[in-house]
Amino acid sequence: MRSGFVALVGRPNVGKSTLMNSIIGKKIAITSNKPQTTRNTIQGIYNEPDTQIVFVDTPGIHKPNHKLGSYLNKQAYSSTYDVDIILWLVDISEELGRGDMFVLDKIKEAKKPVILVLNKIDKINKETILEKIAQFKDLYNFEEIIPLSAMKKDNTDTLISVIKKYLKDDIKYYDDNTLSNKPLTFMISEIVREKVFNLTKQEVPHSLTCIVEDLKTKKNVCHINVAIIVDRESLKRIIIGKGGSMIKEIGSKARVELEAFLDKKVYLELYVKVVKKWRDKDRYLQEFGFNDFDE
Repeated sequence: MRSGFVALVGRPNVGKSTLMNSIIGKKIAITSNKPQTTRNTIQGIYNEPDTQIVFVDTPGIHKPNHKLGSYLNKQAYSSTYDVDIILWLVDISEELGRGDMFVLDKIKEAKKPVILVLNKIDKINKETILEKIAQFKDLYNFEEIIPLSAMKKDNTDTLISVIKKYLKDDIKYYDDNTLSNKPLTFMISEIVREKVFNLTKQEVPHSLTCIVEDLKTKKNVCHINVAIIVDRESLKRIIIGKGGSMIKEIGSKARVELEAFLDKKVYLELYVKVVKKWRDKDRYLQEFGFNDFDE
């Protein structure tokens, strides 16, 4: 038996959650084309008969504009110290920038084996891929460099094979039926938040969070109440929409996915609350699930 913990680290929107979902084979972390979608450290468990890999999906490392942003960075940094291997994900279709180098500097501090994952190879040609590998290989003493496409599941099998070489534990941390370390209420709130992300404009998603306020489950039916928390009235109006059209669409799309996820009939009630400047207030950061926050 071989096992271990592997951190997925990188700038926002490089495909960390998509890669974890592709490897696990089920949506464990929500995804969006908007940066900073991931706000919590989420574990996804990959099992084979003789192998267990616990992938740790981290928030994208970025320049914070509020306490929530600082908390997300803190989560990402701390995760690199508690794992066996770090996967540094880079969007190969973009130019190497200061943000990437900032992430690499933080990774170096952890003093862990680092595998460079060059994601989104489906967006460029083979010649450019080789040029990018040559560009990156001298930046650090990487254990391996793996080009892949998380979206297309291209070369993810190679990544798994490479990771296995660096697993040192012989303990099974989770049973075979466990896919994530997060509770059901967290998964439900994230599915709703993803729908808001995907249906609203750029300024809305970063100012909101979702909280399951009530959950009642019977044999074949689930009743769920979810509060969508925003920091100003104008965003509340956007999420509700004209005549309630937007919140109805959010609820409809979320309900379809929740029914597939829970394998039950779902009755979903959504409502919007305004909590001014919640991202800068320790009380609300803790109340809304961003625990252990400190400056």
